[in-house]
Amino acid sequence: MVAEYGVKYAVHIITNHFGDLVAKVCDCLLRRGPLTRQNIKRYTELSDEQVKNALLVLIQQNCVQAFSTEQPGTFGDAPKVNTQYAVLFDNILHRLRFAKFLTIVSQEFDKQCGELLQGLLEHGRLTLKQMFDRAKASQQEGNLVVLDSVREILLKLVTAHYVERCPAPEPLLMPTNEEENPARKRGPKSAKKNEESETIEQQVIAAAVPMEAMRFSVVTEMEFDDGGEGKEKSKNRMIPGEKRKHHFLESDDCGAGDEQTVLYRANFEEFIRHLRHKACIDNVRERLDDGAASVLSAMLEATRSAEKKVKTKNSVPLSLSSIYEEVIKSEAGRNMTLDHVRASLVQLGQPPFVKGSSDSYSIEFEKIIEIAQNDEVESIVLKRYGRDAYRIFRLLSKAGRLLETDKISDTTFVEKKDAPKVLYKLWKDGYLHMEKLVVAGARQSQFLLWKVNKHILWEHVLDEMFHAALNLSLRVACELDQEKELLNLPADKRTGALQDRYNRLRKVRILMESSQMKLDDSIMLFHDF
Repeated sequence: MVAEYGVKYAVHIITNHFGDLVAKVCDCLLRRGPLTRQNIKRYTELSDEQVKNALLVLIQQNCVQAFSTEQPGTFGDAPKVNTQYAVLFDNILHRLRFAKFLTIVSQEFDKQCGELLQGLLEHGRLTLKQMFDRAKASQQEGNLVVLDSVREILLKLVTAHYVERCPAPEPLLMPTNEEENPARKRGPKSAKKNEESETIEQQVIAAAVPMEAMRFSVVTEMEFDDGGEGKEKSKNRMIPGEKRKHHFLESDDCGAGDEQTVLYRANFEEFIRHLRHKACIDNVRERLDDGAASVLSAMLEATRSAEKKVKTKNSVPLSLSSIYEEVIKSEAGRNMTLDHVRASLVQLGQPPFVKGSSDSYSIEFEKIIEIAQNDEVESIVLKRYGRDAYRIFRLLSKAGRLLETDKISDTTFVEKKDAPKVLYKLWKDGYLHMEKLVVAGARQSQFLLWKVNKHILWEHVLDEMFHAALNLSLRVACELDQEKELLNLPADKRTGALQDRYNRLRKVRILMESSQMKLDDSIMLFHDF
């Protein structure tokens, strides 16, 4: 289940983008889980038309996924099918990462690819014809040239997996024995391993996603009449394993998955995978050197297509020759010899970021991310509580077990009179776990034992980050609202003191938005990676 400030942050994003009415429906789904339209209407006290329109907006923007459940009939009646709506919390957060996604595409492709992706991000999902219409509205070239180029651009983005076909509009979610225990609730430690696959939201997403061949396919050949309208041609792109062709037909329907309309959207999963790889490379560069980072980057590029999900624990193994072959594809890598690559792999094996055996090497994503998370939390403790607290927290984090107060004081060289105060402060703020040990004897004595419970702490830190991100966003909105009149003034009217105020507001806004971007990097580290 999403933490309290995570819910508030998501609702704040939806409020800013779509208004209070849509945000009310989103808030209801975030707090109560998947619901039927009738139940949403009951909980929100909105009219049926308002609920319907709000859901259409959220579905169009990929923030809600509809699905069906089948309940067995009673007394010989036919099974009853209910349509429910699940909110996609991650996709709501991704709305603030559109600038990052556009930067990735602009660095890898040309300006036209960025413009097409921007249209998909703004509108949520578009048909090929709608992309054509946007291109015609923004370019003055002949229709045939523009439409052909749009198709080629779309094919580039789909081939790179940055764009995908939309999921099924209403997949059937088969009932399971765990329905009485909704997986959005946190399970015990024994169930932690399967936590993600057990969430209702994850089950819905898995049920809705098309087959791989269908998901990343594009109709590549069409002919156009004088008005630029698309008509089927005899040759369309075939989907492997299917006997019939899938044609793009003109339609204004917003549904996804039928044969008359093919809708496309940005594939957030691929963008997050790209950002995860970048975070791993940056972490290795900071800890080791550019050579190790170049080797890791090459390994990531070579194994990227084999990754089936974002939170992959380790990559497929690569031989030394395969790694070197990929390394020399980059300009920086061409300066590296085989011995240099081998030495970098030895470096990467120390933390261990890369695991090697029998001339085969694989990336330990889980270890790289864990070390980065540790660094982030240790940095928070140092800034908030000081050097003594940092040494104590670092000791307990590395120990991974309960330690007694005096033992902690002796190991970290923190004064015995100060150590209990620091430990109590960290415990009170949720950064440490404490247990009391009572020893019976002639004189009964009590010892306090401390440790870092990373699973619980990481959730606590993430919720604090959501809180900080919400406060930053509210502060930016407040600053802009206070200076609304100043912002609306023409540039030639802003002189003297007014220009100084404008410059100050601009600097504050840049600083705060930069802080938001950095904070979002930390949120991704704990939530998405």
